[in-house]
Amino acid sequence: MTDVTHGPGAATSALFNPRSIALVGATDKSGWSAATLNNLRGHGFAGPVYLVNPRGGVVHGERSYRSLAELPEVVDLVYVMVPTTAVLEVLKEGAALGTANYVVLTAGFGEVGGEGARLEAELVEFAHERSLTVLGPNGNGYLNAAASITPYGLPVGTSLLRGSVGVVLQSGALASSVLGFAHARNVGISLLTTMGNEAVVTLTDVIDYLIDDPATKSIALFLEAVRDPAEFSRVARRALLAGKPIVALKVGRSALASHTAQAHTGALVGDDQIVDAAFRQLGVIRVRSLEDLMITAGLLAEIGPLPGRRIGVVTPSGGASEIIADRAEDEGLLLPAFDDRTVDRLTEIVPPFATVRNPLDVTGYVLIDRTLLGRSLEVVASDPGVDAIMLLADIPKVAPPDPAPVLENYRANARRIAEAAVPVVVVTNALTDISEFGRTIREETGYPHVVGGIEHGVQAIGAAVRWTETRARVLRAESGVARPTVAAAPEGVSEATGVWAEHRAAALLESAGIPVVPAEHVHGEDAAVAAAERFGYPVVLKAAVEGLGHKSDIGGVRLGLAGPDQLRGAYRDVVASVPAHDDGPAGALVQPQRTGGTELLVGIVRKPDWGLTLAVGLGGVWVEVLRDTSLRVLPVDADEVRQALDELRGRALLDGVRGGEPADLDAVSTVVARIAAFAESLGDRLEALEINPLLVSGSRVEALDALVTWRE
Repeated sequence: MTDVTHGPGAATSALFNPRSIALVGATDKSGWSAATLNNLRGHGFAGPVYLVNPRGGVVHGERSYRSLAELPEVVDLVYVMVPTTAVLEVLKEGAALGTANYVVLTAGFGEVGGEGARLEAELVEFAHERSLTVLGPNGNGYLNAAASITPYGLPVGTSLLRGSVGVVLQSGALASSVLGFAHARNVGISLLTTMGNEAVVTLTDVIDYLIDDPATKSIALFLEAVRDPAEFSRVARRALLAGKPIVALKVGRSALASHTAQAHTGALVGDDQIVDAAFRQLGVIRVRSLEDLMITAGLLAEIGPLPGRRIGVVTPSGGASEIIADRAEDEGLLLPAFDDRTVDRLTEIVPPFATVRNPLDVTGYVLIDRTLLGRSLEVVASDPGVDAIMLLADIPKVAPPDPAPVLENYRANARRIAEAAVPVVVVTNALTDISEFGRTIREETGYPHVVGGIEHGVQAIGAAVRWTETRARVLRAESGVARPTVAAAPEGVSEATGVWAEHRAAALLESAGIPVVPAEHVHGEDAAVAAAERFGYPVVLKAAVEGLGHKSDIGGVRLGLAGPDQLRGAYRDVVASVPAHDDGPAGALVQPQRTGGTELLVGIVRKPDWGLTLAVGLGGVWVEVLRDTSLRVLPVDADEVRQALDELRGRALLDGVRGGEPADLDAVSTVVARIAAFAESLGDRLEALEINPLLVSGSRVEALDALVTWRE
């Protein structure tokens, strides 16, 4: 919705909370029509539901009306199931009567192109003109389980379980599978919406609603596309600050790289990698399956933030302990050794053939002593070295002849979990359905939500930890960490085009206070020698001419020149390597040779959807070989840059290798954040800015080469 008076607040709330509904196009011939009415009747909608059919008569065993005007009242919501060419007339009739909210099930609009796209454009224009809220077209509708309002066109039956996960899908066909799996795993839904074409109401409008919805604690998204990255970033950040985790299954990966051929960065920044980077920054948890989508969102809705990476594990299985240890390492979780007092207390509880360590295998003795798992949990939860507990415990499928002892044992463990000093996540060995007896256990004992399977459980715990850390980092930034301030862009930048030679690019960086290696732009051998004598040998010589990108590709760079004779020969070779051009004779750049330290790439490239994107990684000649980079969408601060550096596979190189001086990561992060802020200040004409390498040696950070490309 583009009109600020028709935004995601009151309008979307009215869409999802109507007190009366009309089903227009209701007919006994349509399964959609029957399913929608059955859903409303079967799931407890308290208001009137009117059926509208142009012939009148009886539909689905109830009276129908020939038009909206015949209804005894003006309804809050119209659910539209008429042919494509008749949809706009329904909206016009409803708007004239005063109805503002519509769900359009009908397909054949923008998704088919041509005439359908034209009809959708007319619908959108009318909706904006009359301030209508329209979900769809080409969508099944929604299920507001929290309020028992279910205008939804596919059969739901008993699979709708009320809970606190808001689900938004850019696919109607997957909704039934999501609902079925959520029910099987006892994950309750607050609201499920299928978006259709997002002609008027958008995915971000619905996310805004869910952030404000007290019934929703986490949000699960199935995304085919992020259609408006700026709006998505806004609502994702808002959700993060509000403490409502977003879990997203984003499909449609693309290997397409930037068209900015002049910069290494363009080849390193693919569309899907940008989505990954943006999601990490925004605290959006990206998963790869529908199972992980609902399991992770379900866990976060139940348990919320996890305070740290140190996990204590209590299991009745040695094999499961080994699986958990492997997967914990994959997820960056720590399994610390237990405190001595914890070891002493556990030794008194577990059988003598058990080994007291983390993960703790209390052994199969749980079949003899059914209190063993719970008592061990109680001890581990008091260990000062753990932030959270993973309790491996399968739930019975079938009730025993006398369920009372089983229920009492689960009731006792539920108390232990509720009273634990740290969060406890209960996980089953494998991904299996929760049976009716399993649901009874939770309902009658207060036993917590159970995550399905070690694989999904450890991944969900890791995701919860990372989300918690990201939120803390963003909250710190919100509390007053200032972004770098840079000088205004020099005059003339707004008209710049093409590729700037290194001497111009370096001067641009220097104007912003970014440390750059000293250099002299010279023409002629004598001028090169004079410059070298001022710097002191050894020196570096580089070809310098406007429009020249990567100089090393044409033999335009010479390193370690130790004296005048070497320098003169190198100058002749370097100048001769430059292709013919219209800017006069080629010159060269003389710089002092730098040695030691670690070379980094800092590249910023403009992407069509997400805008300026930062890549930071190992630089020099290793860029294209190792492709070890971490991405961020601008803006960034030094804290975010530091996080990006920590993600590099070659991160250990910055700690110093074989006696080398470790890099001052705070200094590096500050300089890179300044570079990023300066790139933003250069305006929309900037296509790419790349420093390769940025030399880091201790606290010395210096750009040794630079490239700037402007949009034509």
